[in-house]
Amino acid sequence: MKIALRVDVDTLRGTRYGVPTLLKIMAKHQVKAAFFFSVGPDNMGRHLWRLLKPKFFWKMLRTPAAGLYGWDIVFMGTAWPGPKIGKRCAQVLRDCAAAGHEIGLHAWDHQSWQAKIMKMRPSQIERHLQMAYDTICEITGQAPVCSAAPGWRCSEEALLIKDKFNFKYNSDCRGDSVFTPVVDGKLLTTPQIPLSMPTYDELLGNNGVTNDNYNERLLEFAKPDAMNLLTIHAEAEGGICAEMFDNFLTLCKERNIEIILPSALLSENAPTGSIVQGEIPGREGNLAIQQKI
Repeated sequence: MKIALRVDVDTLRGTRYGVPTLLKIMAKHQVKAAFFFSVGPDNMGRHLWRLLKPKFFWKMLRTPAAGLYGWDIVFMGTAWPGPKIGKRCAQVLRDCAAAGHEIGLHAWDHQSWQAKIMKMRPSQIERHLQMAYDTICEITGQAPVCSAAPGWRCSEEALLIKDKFNFKYNSDCRGDSVFTPVVDGKLLTTPQIPLSMPTYDELLGNNGVTNDNYNERLLEFAKPDAMNLLTIHAEAEGGICAEMFDNFLTLCKERNIEIILPSALLSENAPTGSIVQGEIPGREGNLAIQQKI
């Protein structure tokens, strides 16, 4: 069985502290992953307004958020302007690229995209992507090879604009197989690799999942005859869950589960599909979800 691994890096703290921790753990286990970086302002604290939504409030209680993410993340960009992540952590991105991991574009402003993408004008979407793309190119000396929409929130307009960047693949939605999107009857050129396994914050506290049994319960979602893509977060698995992630990789090795790059899942004959908006257990709001044609 194989599990493709991607890392979402959403915040300044996750970039500065979480990514170096993950690089050490992955080097120890000799595995590679795709790292998706947010490189503009860290305004993640502006998500606090979502506490008014019951599902998000319950998620914050389940995790719990302050212990998982830290108070600096919880309030980042609220009482003061959010710091530019790429500018503060350029060497981290360079170290990640030098270690042989896939470097992907996550966001310019993660909070802004996640909260507003469905209302953004095409010009706003393109500017957001271009600023992040240019910043990663400037820092690493190479173009990002892939992209992933923050929070799996993605509009059809965003898919059309992303297609201009010639990424090797996008990972913008939830689903169970690699596919090439069709938008308004147009077949795009960039394939999608959807997330097929749940994340830590979606599982923890639901159906009896605890930190003690998390790795075992997570592996129940990996199937030997299917595409398996797992997303971890630099803020969680690179933070207070680092030992748990280290143990996860040990468990995979003991069970002959190979950790691979997401790009290894690509094939020349991917079927077509579309992306619709829907909900999934453990996460608040509508997400982009694969729909087979």
